[in-house]
Amino acid sequence: MLEQIDDNLWVAGQPLKFLGLNVGTRMTVVRLSNRELVVISPIEIDRATTEQLNALGDVKSIVAPNFFHYLFLEKFKALYPQAKLYAPSGLKEKIPDLAIDFPLENRSDYFGNELEYRFFEGVNTFLPSGVAPLNEYVFYHGQSQTLILTDTAFFVDESFSPVLQLIARVFGGYKQLRPSFLEQLGTSEKERVRRSAQILLEWDFTRAIVAHGSIVEEDAKQQFREGYEWFLGQSLGELSAISHQLNL
Repeated sequence: MLEQIDDNLWVAGQPLKFLGLNVGTRMTVVRLSNRELVVISPIEIDRATTEQLNALGDVKSIVAPNFFHYLFLEKFKALYPQAKLYAPSGLKEKIPDLAIDFPLENRSDYFGNELEYRFFEGVNTFLPSGVAPLNEYVFYHGQSQTLILTDTAFFVDESFSPVLQLIARVFGGYKQLRPSFLEQLGTSEKERVRRSAQILLEWDFTRAIVAHGSIVEEDAKQQFREGYEWFLGQSLGELSAISHQLNL
């Protein structure tokens, strides 16, 4: 079932196991002023959730925000064949049969200024098969001052299993809005990450929705800053003119 978070903003979650641990996953639904719905990181939805979506507006855009959140795309697309599928361009190489309509790029004409997005450079994760890039796009819903993240940050709290809470405590991520230990292991290009994080801090967000973890309802911008300063081992400071010139 959908849960309304703010005006024109909803989420829905479901269980999901990763490396044997139930980390859960969450999709986000944004309604634009023309009543078109943008669904970010879709999950496997039931009939009741489908009816909710249909009552809210028209599902016109389905977004795979990175290289990992594509498991339920085809089933979701089958429910809404008229919707266009947006995904990082490299995902087509990973999943050749995936019918991507538009590659996500740093541009503003897809969703307008109601739903902005940026490519978050440099973050990799460490898997049993080796290091893999997230290639994640992060979204900002200005009306509700909400940052929408997928795997670039997590927020593990008491709602998770005792085992996952213990792991988060051991590796410094319990009740912290920050990347996980796996991203620490996999990420080496810290300067690219720093520039991306700085640019995201230009957005005036107070809330952060994550795909894995609880929603951060207060002081999300400061928590995001502190989480990435911890991850990088350095201050983010102010956005530099060089970052603007690079148009990251």
